[in-house]
Amino acid sequence: MSTIASVAEQREERINFEHIVVATDFSAGSKRALLYGVALAKQYGAEITLVHATPPEPRETVPMDPLPRELDRHRLEAEEKIRQLAEEAHLKDFQNHILVQQGSVWDVLSSIIDRYRAGLLVLGTHGRGGLKKLALGSVAEEVLRLASCPVLTIGPNAVPPTSDVASFKTILFATDFGPACARAFPYALSLAETCQAKLILVHMVPPLPVVVTGRFDDSPGIEAAQAVTEWQVSTKEESIRRLRKLVPQDAKLTSQPDYLVGMDFLPEGILVAAALRKVDLIVMGANRVASARMVAHMPWTLTHDVICKAKCPVLTVRS
Repeated sequence: MSTIASVAEQREERINFEHIVVATDFSAGSKRALLYGVALAKQYGAEITLVHATPPEPRETVPMDPLPRELDRHRLEAEEKIRQLAEEAHLKDFQNHILVQQGSVWDVLSSIIDRYRAGLLVLGTHGRGGLKKLALGSVAEEVLRLASCPVLTIGPNAVPPTSDVASFKTILFATDFGPACARAFPYALSLAETCQAKLILVHMVPPLPVVVTGRFDDSPGIEAAQAVTEWQVSTKEESIRRLRKLVPQDAKLTSQPDYLVGMDFLPEGILVAAALRKVDLIVMGANRVASARMVAHMPWTLTHDVICKAKCPVLTVRS
């Protein structure tokens, strides 16, 4: 299916966050994530679930009965903390679920996403060591790449929302024209329409890819420089054309989108563009890989760097 057909099909379904799941470990990062979850719930009139995963019981060589609830100190403490957090966030104003469940983070979250058919998962991050130290632990990037719904991650440099209702004024959509980005763009477009935000579509082209430099190795200096310049111009023009084709004619945007094609390395190009335009949200695709667990231990992935350094939340949609 082409990118344009994919966008059209998802627009027919109309993107809507009817149920938002917010995961917390009671850290400052996850509290900021809850602020965004609540703001989006108000924007969309959504139901909200606040969940905390407690560590699974250690395996014993001899089977033992589960600890009675009234004697499970860790669970009781978690239940008291999540109750206080829910009160502070005024979750009583929404249809809500407050849950403390035992198990691995991904097992707990995936079961809740499936149970409530969640439209969005919201996470916070400490920032120490990047995605390996997300508020939810070392499985964080695994969650980003396995979750069946979009994931909004609030990085360590992201500022808290300025309103109690989601008010993204400028949204940057970064694309490599791959399948994950095709799935992510309808969310960027829908959010821009709903929030009446400025939409910026960005594609970064590496300055001198190997496949290009090889074409000019045998050319004289001046001719090689001219050939590179011509390649850059034609590449930018083609990329702009592809970016424009993404936006349907019936898009209900309050202003014309901006199209930006840069000759820069990733993720620096995306981060610089976001900083210069003072964007409030970055939307990206998260490409599926053979092993999400393997990716969770790769320290310098594109998603990792953007989330950890961006001054705004990052919404990722898997392929």
